[in-house]
Amino acid sequence: EVQLAESGGGSVQAGGSLTLSCEVSGNIGGDDTYCMGWFRQGPRWREAVATVDGEGQTSYATAVKGRFTISKDRASDRIYLQMNNLKEEESGMYVCMLGLGASLGLGSCAGGYRRIDGQGTQVTVFS
Repeated sequence: EVQLAESGGGSVQAGGSLTLSCEVSGNIGGDDTYCMGWFRQGPRWREAVATVDGEGQTSYATAVKGRFTISKDRASDRIYLQMNNLKEEESGMYVCMLGLGASLGLGSCAGGYRRIDGQGTQVTVFS
């Protein structure tokens, strides 16, 4: 069974930085066509943040461009999200996602034949 495990959330003052990580466990079948990334969610909403594909190409939501950096360690099947200059409105549950067969959207994953989400890690930005 494929699972995602996030870490790195916490509380930070506005303008500060956090780094999130997400590790894939289980066998994804050696499929190099995939998209991984992060979305932020609240009680009744979900917002794309950033994604990376199997070739290392990245995509970001407009609001985070220039401040957030997503990267992938291919050897360990782990991705990272470096978040700089965080804003209060960016508080929320950050969830890691894996889309097998998916391609990059605008900070999200598009299409694909299987979608796996992690449990999420909480980020709180305070003034």
